[in-house]
Amino acid sequence: MANAGLQLLGYVLAFLALLGLIASTAMAEWKISSYAGDNIITAQAMYEGLWQACVSQSTGQLQCKVFDSLLQLTGEVQGARALMIIGAFLCGIGLLVGAIGMKCTTCLSDNKELKNKVAMAGGILFIIAGVSALIATSWYGENIRRKFFDPFTPTNSRYEFGKALFVGWGASALAIIGGSMLCCNCPSKAAGKSYPPPSRTVGRPGTDHV
Repeated sequence: MANAGLQLLGYVLAFLALLGLIASTAMAEWKISSYAGDNIITAQAMYEGLWQACVSQSTGQLQCKVFDSLLQLTGEVQGARALMIIGAFLCGIGLLVGAIGMKCTTCLSDNKELKNKVAMAGGILFIIAGVSALIATSWYGENIRRKFFDPFTPTNSRYEFGKALFVGWGASALAIIGGSMLCCNCPSKAAGKSYPPPSRTVGRPGTDHV
């Protein structure tokens, strides 16, 4: 039997994952300027996200510029945008599907087998959403790491991991864990099968021989 408490915990984790995916996608700090070096000016901090680039002055002044052209963006930014949006969308759909299949709801309560399958479908959507966001954040982070250690990259053009990457990694983990909890609640088919008892030939009274 499916554990309602485990389903509820997985659903809550998936809901938190959706909030994290939305926050990570909207945050501007996907990469932040690095201060590794001797001749780095620390009077300002530069950081970029998927939608805009910002410069923060030591006086507290903040200036941001939205990326106007989609075609001028780098491949990792375009790919991360698409994967993060897909992940958030699938996670939202998974919340709706998972709510129908959970044991604590009354939807499809007359068909337990179908209800468990719907819950499993919601869990699969959560896992796909988490993997999609994990690919986006890991791909973006790998490009930051590669350019940071590239000797041909100028020192003042090197970046480090921003807060949005860590939020995205955490949200991806929550989505995968929450989806796995819903998928683990699908009962095996063998448990629900029943086989007829084997037939036996019973002799008529009085036909037994000694």
